[in-house]
Amino acid sequence: MAKASALGRGLGALLSEIEEAYDNELPKRNGFEEISITEVRPNPYQPRKHFDPASLAELSESIKTHGLLQPIVVKETLDGYVLIAGERRLRASKLAKFKNIKAIIVTVSDEQMRQHALIENIQRDELNAIDLAQAYQELIEIHELTHDQLSSTVHKSRTQITNTLRLLQLNDKARKALIEGKITAGHAKVVVGMDEKEQSMMIDSIIGQKLSVRDVEQMAKNIKAPRDREVNSVIKTSDLNFDSLQSYFAKMGIKTSAKGSKITLEFDSTAQIDSFLATLSS
Repeated sequence: MAKASALGRGLGALLSEIEEAYDNELPKRNGFEEISITEVRPNPYQPRKHFDPASLAELSESIKTHGLLQPIVVKETLDGYVLIAGERRLRASKLAKFKNIKAIIVTVSDEQMRQHALIENIQRDELNAIDLAQAYQELIEIHELTHDQLSSTVHKSRTQITNTLRLLQLNDKARKALIEGKITAGHAKVVVGMDEKEQSMMIDSIIGQKLSVRDVEQMAKNIKAPRDREVNSVIKTSDLNFDSLQSYFAKMGIKTSAKGSKITLEFDSTAQIDSFLATLSS
């Protein structure tokens, strides 16, 4: 646990460390440079996998009109640059058919680049629910953090982190629907507790019938009720153990057979029945 705590503290200071690195580099580079867009490769650690086309188009038009007001941040490599921050700006600039882009060039390690990409997106609320859940999971695995430690690091509530991580239990169909906005996070929280077949059926129903979260909650209850009754029935019968009772009857010379919740007694004579009844009366 000491290891996790130490890493958690280092993780919490990461953004200020990156900002300090930017400040140290800016005077050397005169603020920023114009670099070729074709030389910039995406950040391989970028947790954000989905970008809204309409939003990118709006940003592209803004850049065409006003120029790029905030440079992207990159790391220089032997064969060009790797993007650290500003993927929406880079994509929008490509959409605007720009050949060059303003960039701040900094020197950071691959590990810092990976961690910065995760934390920056989390703190700016730029991720959809699934990408956010995957970013949380990656930080937990990298630093062996508990949910409480991650909560302190990224300044999100523990409940929000735990509920978001549960979304990783959604099947592919449900994840896609959530990412595309066809279902809400409220729908997803209800569906996530179901098996894969039930999830698919519920997603089709939500989209096809435009169900509210309350409708889905009621459907979930209707699905769960008969399953609970079946489980309870199985528990009641399977938990019965007749071994000691059968052993008791065997000592009296009475044969028995057991099945489910029933035990059958077999008597050889009337005298044996009378003896058994006398035992019960004593």
